[in-house]
Amino acid sequence: MQPSWIALLVGGIVINNFVLAKFLGLCPFFGVSKRSSDALGMGMAVTFVMTLASLVTWIVYQFFLLKHEITGHNLFHMWGLVGPAADLQWLKTLTYILVIASLVQVVELVLKKTVPALYRALGIYLPLITTNCAVMGVVLLNTTDWQGGPEAPLSLVLTLVQGAAAGIGFTMVMLLMSGIRERLARSNVPPTMRDLPIAFITAGLMALAFMGFAGFGKVFGI
Repeated sequence: MQPSWIALLVGGIVINNFVLAKFLGLCPFFGVSKRSSDALGMGMAVTFVMTLASLVTWIVYQFFLLKHEITGHNLFHMWGLVGPAADLQWLKTLTYILVIASLVQVVELVLKKTVPALYRALGIYLPLITTNCAVMGVVLLNTTDWQGGPEAPLSLVLTLVQGAAAGIGFTMVMLLMSGIRERLARSNVPPTMRDLPIAFITAGLMALAFMGFAGFGKVFGI
């Protein structure tokens, strides 16, 4: 049974937040959350990649990798590239990485041309979106790892909703974390706890706070 778009939207943003509930994408979460402007730029870039990657990987999975029960073959078989009734789901990791890497290259080129200051501020963390496990987690959840099973992935519309919701949730916690770290930078934090140590503690407390949204899952059927 396909969930409602409201359930996926609320779930991706707060209930099943990929950073604070699933603990994915922690590298940019800690690395680019010192300033709100950088956090917003990273969040928007990740949201763009998540949404577009969800769309492209859904199409690739449905029409190239998945063996269709009605036709008995996928497009690769129609073109004579593979044998009859071939199931190419074992290629999903490789194809998904290629799709994500291509989208990240597009984001890099656009930011370098239009917002060079943000491009320099994001630094190495921008190309690392390619290996951001949160992005890979979203596209896998949309297709093979959905509760309906690999033969019943989310619909295209719900896939886009979940990809966008995951990106919005990522951006939200990035901004929350950057706001807290900006205040901590002006606070009297003990030297041994400055920067990453206090950031880890803060992230743990934020994750505990977000557990309070778990009860909303019953309301939305998550």
